[in-house]
Amino acid sequence: MAPAFSLLKALSTDHGSFSFPELRLGTSLSKRCCPLAISRPGGRDWKSGESFLFCLEVSFQLAISVLQRAGKALRETAYPPPAAGSARQLCPPENGQRSWVLARRDGPIRRSLALCSFRPLTRRRCGSDGGGGGGGRGCSGLGLLGWQLRLLAMEWGSESAAVRRHRVGGERRDGPAAAPPPEREARAQEPLVDGCGGGGGGRTRKRSLGGSGGASRGAGTGLSEARAALGLALYLLALRTLVQLSLQQLVLRGTAGHHGEFDALQARDYLEHITSIGPRTTGSPENEILTVHYLLEQIKLIEVQSNRLHKISVDVQRPTGSFSIDFLGGFTSYYDNITNVVVKLEPRDGAQHAVLANCHFDSVANSPGASDDAVSCSVMLEVLRVLSTSSEALHHAVIFLFNGAEENVLQASHGFITQHPWASLIRAFINLEAAGVGGKELVFQTGPENPWLVQAYVSAAKHPFASVVAQEVFQSGIIPSDTDFRIYRDFGNIPGIDLAFIENGYIYHTKYDTADRILTDSIQRAGDNILAVLKHLATSDMLAAASKYRHGNMVFFDVLGLFVIAYPSRIGSIINYMVVMGVILYLGKKLLQPKHKTGNYKKDFLCGLGITLISWFTSLVTVLIIAVFISLIGQSLSWYNHFYVSVCLYGTATVAKIIFIHTLAKRFYYMNVSDQYLGEVFFDIALFVHCCSLVTLTYQGLCSAFISAVWVAFPLLTKLCVHKDFKQHGAQGKFIAFYLLGMFIPYLYALYLIWAVFEMFTPILGRSGSEIPPDVVLASILAGCTMILSSYFHVTRTFHDLEGNAVKRDSGIWINGFDYTGMSHITPHIPEINDSIRAHCEENAPLCGFPWYLPVHFLIRKNWYLPAPEVSPRNPAHFQLISKEQTPWDSIKLTFEATGPSHMSFYVRAHKGSTLSQWSLGNGTPVTSKGGDYFVFYSHGLQASAWQFWIEVQVSEEHPEGMVTVAIAAHYLSGEDKRSPQLDALKERFPDWTFPSAWVCTYDLFVF
Repeated sequence: MAPAFSLLKALSTDHGSFSFPELRLGTSLSKRCCPLAISRPGGRDWKSGESFLFCLEVSFQLAISVLQRAGKALRETAYPPPAAGSARQLCPPENGQRSWVLARRDGPIRRSLALCSFRPLTRRRCGSDGGGGGGGRGCSGLGLLGWQLRLLAMEWGSESAAVRRHRVGGERRDGPAAAPPPEREARAQEPLVDGCGGGGGGRTRKRSLGGSGGASRGAGTGLSEARAALGLALYLLALRTLVQLSLQQLVLRGTAGHHGEFDALQARDYLEHITSIGPRTTGSPENEILTVHYLLEQIKLIEVQSNRLHKISVDVQRPTGSFSIDFLGGFTSYYDNITNVVVKLEPRDGAQHAVLANCHFDSVANSPGASDDAVSCSVMLEVLRVLSTSSEALHHAVIFLFNGAEENVLQASHGFITQHPWASLIRAFINLEAAGVGGKELVFQTGPENPWLVQAYVSAAKHPFASVVAQEVFQSGIIPSDTDFRIYRDFGNIPGIDLAFIENGYIYHTKYDTADRILTDSIQRAGDNILAVLKHLATSDMLAAASKYRHGNMVFFDVLGLFVIAYPSRIGSIINYMVVMGVILYLGKKLLQPKHKTGNYKKDFLCGLGITLISWFTSLVTVLIIAVFISLIGQSLSWYNHFYVSVCLYGTATVAKIIFIHTLAKRFYYMNVSDQYLGEVFFDIALFVHCCSLVTLTYQGLCSAFISAVWVAFPLLTKLCVHKDFKQHGAQGKFIAFYLLGMFIPYLYALYLIWAVFEMFTPILGRSGSEIPPDVVLASILAGCTMILSSYFHVTRTFHDLEGNAVKRDSGIWINGFDYTGMSHITPHIPEINDSIRAHCEENAPLCGFPWYLPVHFLIRKNWYLPAPEVSPRNPAHFQLISKEQTPWDSIKLTFEATGPSHMSFYVRAHKGSTLSQWSLGNGTPVTSKGGDYFVFYSHGLQASAWQFWIEVQVSEEHPEGMVTVAIAAHYLSGEDKRSPQLDALKERFPDWTFPSAWVCTYDLFVF
């Protein structure tokens, strides 16, 4: 406290000895001059106005002189003048040594001002004193606790405006401006010596090219940091508002009611009739009879109204088949007698080529399925009506497929594309799906390749909404979902376009997915787009010769839903590398210049790059720590109903950490660098990082690289346009306005993509299982009442031994929580559902002995098993071994037969020394699920024969426990068998903010 105390004492005791003549002069001048202008409002008296300005300038100059005198007195009081020839130091040396700040003078019109600042020091480390006023004393480890007095020399330009005008005028009259004095030139390159660490250990840093005087003037004229931050916040808010308005504008112009145009009201009528039937699971009367009957009835009415130019053919297909798929870790699917309603609209003389439009009318259990996918089928019915009544002849056929088993993991589309005779005519398809309820339908998959399809959508769609980013994200497998697009692509080798509603995914696959939640404008825009694209393809010459245009990918993205920008990916690569070359030229010019011209720019650039990467890494670590902590304390998904809470939580933590790291860097490394120079360095660093991202994405062949190209090209062009103004005047309002205008497109599209990410991923995180911490995921990609989407099964399980005897039998309600929090929010409402009834894995049974509907066991490891009385369905499942025979190639062939409800799951585990070599399912090669067991999903329509299949087991050594363990689960998803009194009573006790989906299930296990 000694330096601070001595300074305060000097101020209090010696104030009377100071002489301030300028202060008295300034006061008198103010009294004499300033009232002259004040008495004449508006400054109409020229002389009075000049007097007033002159008065202010003189007063300001005198005030500066007063401060200089005060600073000089303070310096003389605190420290005596140094000996001649001593080095300039910006702060006192270690261990209480005194230093002196020498004021530099640029002539009679420039002054220097000594400013004093106090900074608390705690646990400061000291280096050995290497000189500079010596003493030779040093310290190591913890330093002294106390206060450090720092005297900072700042040049203050006090030249009055009047004097400056006279001087500039004189220079103009005398000719070209003379060169600056040599001493000023030398001073611009003069190193600053930081004396805090001793004379020998100080870090030498050159001033920025603008000089300290220019930096201070730029700082004085530029906007303050607070105003700049406020302006940036308002700028981003305006862009966010613009994005929101574009998203809410579903239809640009009304078209309903005009002849030959799509009528959303008619489509809504179709939708309400379909959803009024109720949940439509495959195999249920609601799906196989009532919905099919309604569709055929409406198609018949459309056929009666159709124009004579067109011909309509209708077929009801009941396919049976099997296939393997690598979705959800891989499994095999078998279907029997499911339903497809197929309509072909073609010219009266027929057609050799066709485009397919696909939807599905089935739904998941316990959901009316308005958006997924009744609204798409309603749109297709209305499109069929409009096209059939049109007086414009079609060149090609349009096939409308209303499939009845998509929710059974894409079975109906497989049955159509592999077995229906019209499938051979199809050259392209449009698939209509949903991942949310209403809003805009997003084109999130195209191809594979066939860029002409994207061009068709760009040319025809009235309300485009498409993104190649969504395509690459979806096809990466991050989103645990799939559509019929995969079947047509993999089994039909047909290119297509995949569209889906993505808004409000919170109620997707729940009882709240009702027709009244879908806006009529959403139906109108979907209908306008589908009608226009189908009409374009049905009259296009490219459809017939699609194979000629199949090679190449497209970069495509919409601009606020107004139009789509699309170009070939090879053109995109050329553009990207041209942008990279521009950055190389821009940065290379700076980095390769001699050091005497750029100072320490190269070193500052590399250090800034390291600081940037460190700030990003530490920010990610920080938010992940926060997310893990929130998960551990049981508050995961607390933001689920209001995702902006998560933005405030994790986004604020990220920004705060980045600001903290950069503040430390500016304080301890860039402490003597002007803000103008520092801003330029970090601008170049950001440009370099985005350029590296652009090169990486382009090299990987990703079309999403255009985002990095946007974030490189627009900032670079803007910087080049405003660079001269920035050098001359600093960050003034004009510069900031032009800079933000140049950054309009990058910021706008970034906000547009951020909205799409949150709109799609936030609802998915609520149903992604118990093994993926959603807070960690959200914090990584950013980064109320919790809706728990759960499934409940009333299960009766029977375990048989090798001789066929029942060795174990139990019954209970098996509970799966689809979100990460499990049942923690349910226990207060239903106390018996707690961790004491956690289900335990049966180690010797496939998939832990649980009746999984789909192989999602690796996503949901938290289960609960609440004992309950046994259930006895009226249509029980039967499973038996038909035959066991030895094959000529020394394998055992087991043939089984199963009968039961419309949905069953079959599980197989090979024992040690045994392997499954082949079976009669799929393509004949057994496909394992995650964990090594085999999973087969089975479904059938209303009428189906017994399911017979066989497996072959290769036995290398026999074991007394048998060769294989098999199990079959029968799922009762419709009718009276899906209910039980205990299950109904339990469902009633769940809070209103949950959606329990429940059905009855039986599970039988056998050893062979």
